[in-house]
Amino acid sequence: MKKDYSIWKLFGGYILILLLMLISNSASGQSYTCDEDICVVEFNASWNSANNVEWLHKLSDVGTKRIMIDKGDWQKEFSIVVTPTIIIFVNGKESKRYQANIMMQMEAKQTDVQDKIDEIIMEEF
Repeated sequence: MKKDYSIWKLFGGYILILLLMLISNSASGQSYTCDEDICVVEFNASWNSANNVEWLHKLSDVGTKRIMIDKGDWQKEFSIVVTPTIIIFVNGKESKRYQANIMMQMEAKQTDVQDKIDEIIMEEF
């Protein structure tokens, strides 16, 4: 009498699909979330790295990230039309967006972004 292994084959197929989904999800290695409630993310492209926002990590009371949009679906997911773009996320939701000018240089200054961060913090009280 032959045993029917079709259920185990189906189960194995599902496990393989889940494993592949996990691998592909972590393949980009970039996440826009921070450990803090307020997260400032700079979206740029590697070909435009000369215009990186140098003061990004000098912002206080927030987490910061720099994400290169040419690695993944970031441009589509966050509607990035020009690089660099800075987005302030509060608890994972977009609160404020700053975009570069036509020369692909950020016009917003560190004080502009820090003032908005301070305003968000004060609104939480």
